[in-house]
Amino acid sequence: MQILHLDSSVLGDASASRELTLHTVDALLQQHPAARTVYRDLAADPIAHLTGPIAAGFRSQDPQAFGAAVLAEHDRSNALVGELLDSDVIVIGAPMYNFSVPTQLKAWVDRVTQPGRTFRYTETGPIGLTQGKRAIIVSTRGGLYSEPTPHPMDFQEAYLRAVLGFMGIREVRTVRAELLSRGPELRRQALEAARGEALSLARWALAA
Repeated sequence: MQILHLDSSVLGDASASRELTLHTVDALLQQHPAARTVYRDLAADPIAHLTGPIAAGFRSQDPQAFGAAVLAEHDRSNALVGELLDSDVIVIGAPMYNFSVPTQLKAWVDRVTQPGRTFRYTETGPIGLTQGKRAIIVSTRGGLYSEPTPHPMDFQEAYLRAVLGFMGIREVRTVRAELLSRGPELRRQALEAARGEALSLARWALAA
């Protein structure tokens, strides 16, 4: 079994999402100690954003048409897709930045959402090829966005669920911590509740 662990917060040790992804992965490893973990720190080791030459690597191309730097990006795209396809559980650290996901996480999404690899087009619409996996989104927010009134401003969790589903990953759950910027007591309560949810979702992710 393989766990893909993604962090995208730019806050380093001060990051709530990093704390919670680590807690979630630790809970998974307690349930399945033999699991292999693949870790990507998308902030410390950022992935270049998609360009035309980089996207050309999603298709069969003459390698001599590109320079060494672009070919290295093609190799990186293939490695990122391979990590996703080889993993059984994906843990995604996704803090809310300006109502959406960090640009570093979006860059990863743009690399792994590849026609013919993680989805394909058909006459009746696209079909996800990345099936048989479970994903845990570790969502952190400074405010409160799960209530009906501010919910339309949430382009973070909704986006991740949509793109994961598009690739065929439909078993998705969320560890959520909100109100993290509303004072130390509310932050403490939110993180404590999220840690408990992480333990529960670790059992769900590994259930047959």
